[in-house]
Amino acid sequence: MVQRLVVILFVMMVLVGLVRADDVKEVITENAEELKGIKAKKITWKKDGAKMVLVKPDVPAQYEEKKTFDRLGNPMTKKVKVSDASPAFWMDATEVTVGQFKKFLKSTDYKFDGELWGKVYQYSPTDKHPMIQVTWHDAVAYAKWARKRLPTEKEWKFAAKGSLVGKEYSWGDDVSVASDYAHYDSWNDGKGTTKPVGSFKPNGYGLFDMSGNVWEWCEESGVLRGGSWFNGPYYLRMARRRNFLPTSSFNSRLGFRCVSGLPAAQ
Repeated sequence: MVQRLVVILFVMMVLVGLVRADDVKEVITENAEELKGIKAKKITWKKDGAKMVLVKPDVPAQYEEKKTFDRLGNPMTKKVKVSDASPAFWMDATEVTVGQFKKFLKSTDYKFDGELWGKVYQYSPTDKHPMIQVTWHDAVAYAKWARKRLPTEKEWKFAAKGSLVGKEYSWGDDVSVASDYAHYDSWNDGKGTTKPVGSFKPNGYGLFDMSGNVWEWCEESGVLRGGSWFNGPYYLRMARRRNFLPTSSFNSRLGFRCVSGLPAAQ
């Protein structure tokens, strides 16, 4: 009898768990204002279907002491804020894919050189691979269409750290485990390509391919971060950056991802 009750209780607990799991709805949003009040750390962006994760830079407001006087002329010291805390923001969990970029082109009349698709497919052969051969202007246009933007270089660096402090790579300091987190150094076999986004381990924020796969355009015109499938481990360091003309589209190693800032009220 006791065993039967235990079995019944176990079944009921499983059923309740299933119901609760079914009750959990995916958080879908399409603009920064809708992010206000969201408690989730992962969302889906409606416009392009991108999964996004919350990045909270651990940089508090900075204060300094200032010597002054009170209303009676007595000397006093008060704290003055000299900088605000770095705001949180949402970032695409992966680089923008070929499939997502196609969706953008189908939804707009944006001009994109069709001759580039041959080179895109050579190195990013499926819709799940990162979009390449894109200029900075192409990336900005996509971001505007999606109602997002490119990350500033400062935001990209915060995100790449994955909450780590003082580390050389997005996963830490041990270069021997780089192949667990990044696709790189693939040129030497003569068959180098990108990999489908999210093929490797994420960093501490849940962001994939912050090192390797493709260099990523930042909001600052011409600045790229992250290294690529073609580069060696030296370029996977978080301190590394590249500069290309914002009109450059010839490169099979240039891609991007987007961010959305939280409303100022948060």
